[in-house]
Amino acid sequence: MTLPPIIAALRKHKAGVVLIALQIALTLAIVCNAIFIIYTRVDNVRRPTGMDERNLFMIEQQWVGAPSGDDPVSLQKLDAMLREDLAALRAMPGVESVSPSNSMPLLGSSWGGSVALKPGTDLRGGDARTVYYLGDEQLLSTLGVHLIAGRNFNATDVVNRSFRDNTQPDMVIVTKALADKLFPQGDAIGKVLYIDGATKPSTIIGEVARLQVSTTSSWVSNFPWNSVIAPVRMDGNFSRYIVRTKPGQMDAVMRAAPNVLYKVNPMRVIADDGIRPFADIRAEAYRADIGMAVLMGVVCLILLAVTAAGIVGLTSFWVGQRHRQIGVRRALGAKKSDILHYFQLENLLIAGTGAVIGIALAVGLNRVLMLNFAMSAMPVVYVLSGLAIVMALGQVAVFVPARRASNVPPVVATRTV
Repeated sequence: MTLPPIIAALRKHKAGVVLIALQIALTLAIVCNAIFIIYTRVDNVRRPTGMDERNLFMIEQQWVGAPSGDDPVSLQKLDAMLREDLAALRAMPGVESVSPSNSMPLLGSSWGGSVALKPGTDLRGGDARTVYYLGDEQLLSTLGVHLIAGRNFNATDVVNRSFRDNTQPDMVIVTKALADKLFPQGDAIGKVLYIDGATKPSTIIGEVARLQVSTTSSWVSNFPWNSVIAPVRMDGNFSRYIVRTKPGQMDAVMRAAPNVLYKVNPMRVIADDGIRPFADIRAEAYRADIGMAVLMGVVCLILLAVTAAGIVGLTSFWVGQRHRQIGVRRALGAKKSDILHYFQLENLLIAGTGAVIGIALAVGLNRVLMLNFAMSAMPVVYVLSGLAIVMALGQVAVFVPARRASNVPPVVATRTV
């Protein structure tokens, strides 16, 4: 089978050829980028936080009528109330450890800034962006993060301060990602860093393997593992407690926790969603990513279905128009397989032309998304995947009308003479 007769036939149907080629090109461009977006979102959802996420839940509560000032008396009263809650929660059956904290990975409540190796560095001029976690000596064990160097905080390291107190901690624990960025030689323990442009140094006493930042927003996309942990109890009329339970005890502890806290101090408010397992926090954090992945998947399926329908419709139309021509070829000795391969090759030429245009469109669309939506460059494998999909789709879609054409009997030629 030679190409010139096929090309000559296509020239007689330029409008149809151009339209189906452009449809294939647009489908390829969109499908490539959609698959890349789906993979990116799914990859985000699947990445580990660095915590042991099992048997972990969080309590958020607010005291009513609690002191609101930053004077020493108010601060110590708030701290005493906080420590009473901690003691009551830690005494509950089924509880392994409890720590107060300002936030936790994926919660969406972030305390962010930058750290620098020189004092007084402007916040934007810091050596690394990071988020901060504040808690007591049980924070690491409660989160279930892995300490890989240095030591954990002890009870004497922990200080208390108000929400409005910007005093920097004497010591911190950092994640390995942040330590490697600040100290590439791997000797972060014992070194100092300066938080948010401060002139007071904070000594690094420990390093954890991984701890994800507290939000999935795009502004943390360049430093998802840069976290600083400080031994600080924050005193205010609002508090968060992270609770780790023994295996199989979480539901019972979650149900009993409100009564325990109300028994300690009834002057507080715990909202209906004030006690949440970490699984719910994770699901909420990635709801948009999962929704986007599903949406892109649906868009891909619709586009592929429309493109397949276009190929089937156009090929069926051409088969109807060439009925007599096909009958003549069959009468002159053409086999069914020859007719079938003719239409498949014809579709291959159209799809190939559309694919070449589509590859250029796919790369261009990715550049637009990079400039406007902070997406990363699409690897070539996604373009090749999209190319394979549309080419295979074309061959599958053309098969039915091509097979119908191959079944045209030779006698059709005599009937139409």
